[in-house]
Amino acid sequence: MKDKLAVIAFGGNALLRSGQKGTYQEQRSNVNVTCWNLAPLLLKDYGLVIVHGNGPQVGNGLLRMQAGEQIHGLPAMPMDFCGAETQGSIAYLIESGMDLALTRLGIDRHVVSLVSRVEVHADDPMFQHPTKPVGPFYPKPQPDGSLYKEDAKGRGWRKVVASPVPVEIANVDLVGRLAREGYIVITAGGGGIPVVRENGLLRGIEAVIDKDLASALCAEKIGAEELYILTDVPKVYLNFRKPGEKALDTLSVADARKYLEAGHFGEGSMAPKVRAAIYFLEHGGKTCIITEAGELGNPSCGTRIVL
Repeated sequence: MKDKLAVIAFGGNALLRSGQKGTYQEQRSNVNVTCWNLAPLLLKDYGLVIVHGNGPQVGNGLLRMQAGEQIHGLPAMPMDFCGAETQGSIAYLIESGMDLALTRLGIDRHVVSLVSRVEVHADDPMFQHPTKPVGPFYPKPQPDGSLYKEDAKGRGWRKVVASPVPVEIANVDLVGRLAREGYIVITAGGGGIPVVRENGLLRGIEAVIDKDLASALCAEKIGAEELYILTDVPKVYLNFRKPGEKALDTLSVADARKYLEAGHFGEGSMAPKVRAAIYFLEHGGKTCIITEAGELGNPSCGTRIVL
C-alpha cells in the first residue's frame, strides 16, 4: 500500500511539441521522454495518478472527421465522443511509455487506464464564453464560423471551445483505491469526457474540460498530498516574455490570486494551471509544483505553490 499519493498533469508538450505534425512516432517518442522524466517520482514510491491533455489530438480528430464527411460522406461525431477516443489512444501511449520507464528502473508496477466521464453544470457560464484552445495553430483565424483566439505564447491562432468547470469525476473512488494499491492510474484524460446530469443520467455535451482543473479535482477527491502540473516552461513567470520577466520559485495562494487578477498569466496557458493549484491547496492539498518534466530531478525545480 502507498501512504502518499501524487497527481501528475501532463501538459500538451508531453505529447506534441511546437512545430511537430502530430505523427504517431512523434507522439510516442515525446511520451517516452516524459515518462522517463517521472523517474524521480517513481523512485519515491508514491501512489501515482496521471491526467493528460488532449487539445491538439481532439482538434486533429475533428479535422479528420471533417475531411471524412466531405470526401467520403462519413458522419462526424460530437466532441464528447472525440474526447473518449483520445482518452483511449493517448492512454495507450502513456501506458507504453510508463512500462518502458518502469522496466529501465527495475520497478515492478502495473499501469491501468480508466475511460472517465467528468460532470459539469449545464448552466456553466463558460458555455457562453469559450476559452479552451483545441486543434492546430493557424497564422490567422479560419473562415469556418468557429471562434479563434491568438495564443499567449505567440504561436498563432487556435479554435476555442467551452471549458466548463468540472464538478464530479465518475469512479474517482476507484482511482484512489487503485493508486494506493500501487497501480499507476491514468484517468480523466483530456480533462474527462464532458457530461451533464439530466433526470439522474449523464449525457455527453460539446466541451473540453481543462485537464489542470480536472487534475486538481481528482487530487482533492483521492486525498493526494502533491499535485505536479507539467508544462513547457521551467517555472511560473511574471511578465512572461515581456520586459521585467521574473521567474517565481515559491508562490503563495494569496499572491497567486493577486497576479491572476493583474493579468500576469495568460488564458489557455498559465492561468488555468495557477487556478488549479489554488483550488487544490484550498481543498486539502499540501504542495503544487508547476514545472517542466525534465526538471523533476532537481530538488528546487519549478514554482512551488503553497498556502
